[in-house]
Amino acid sequence: MPELCRFRGIVITMYYGDHPPPHFHARHNEDNAEFSIEDLTIIEGNLSSRDRRLVHQWALARQSELREAWRRAERDEHPGRIEPLD
Repeated sequence: MPELCRFRGIVITMYYGDHPPPHFHARHNEDNAEFSIEDLTIIEGNLSSRDRRLVHQWALARQSELREAWRRAERDEHPGRIEPLD
């Protein structure tokens, strides 16, 4: 699973050719969650409230890049890298 970004111990990834709806995965330690790209809600899994806030802040600022990464991954291309949270 290609890594898009890593910040503050959180790893953001996206599968090639993954199932709809467009989403990304966030992992921190043993916690994992799948986030919708469109509304940034958790589809599945769980993260601490701190990690959810950080991922939401990061994704909100990079939502268009996430959409483009999803389009590339749908074509079985590497989704690319996205800048971490400042």
